[in-house]
Amino acid sequence: MQTLQLNHVALHVADLERSTKFYTEVLKLEPMPRPDFAFPGAWFRLGADQELHLIGERTSPVISHNRGNHWALMVDDMDAWEKFFRENEIPYLPRRRRPDGAFQIYLIDPDGHYIELCTAVPATG
Repeated sequence: MQTLQLNHVALHVADLERSTKFYTEVLKLEPMPRPDFAFPGAWFRLGADQELHLIGERTSPVISHNRGNHWALMVDDMDAWEKFFRENEIPYLPRRRRPDGAFQIYLIDPDGHYIELCTAVPATG
């Protein structure tokens, strides 16, 4: 018996249209088909075979912080992401280097969920 991989991240959002716009236009995520649930939502592809599930009709507060509840996406070109955010006046927390050498930046979605963009740990040797 074993866990194979992360399948999806689910976020409860207040305004599905606003959040869908953020995840498609700001994070450039690809929408994907979603089953016909009895509640509003939207699904997005994360990498090769993982997913982000937005669930609408959130009414409770979001508790999220870069040193607390957040989720992360590994990116290929941190410079390009930062340039895109600057050019489009998208707020984000400045780049930091983790103790293992990887870089990370954070941004906040319309509901207050913190999202980390990080790079791979540099190869040693």
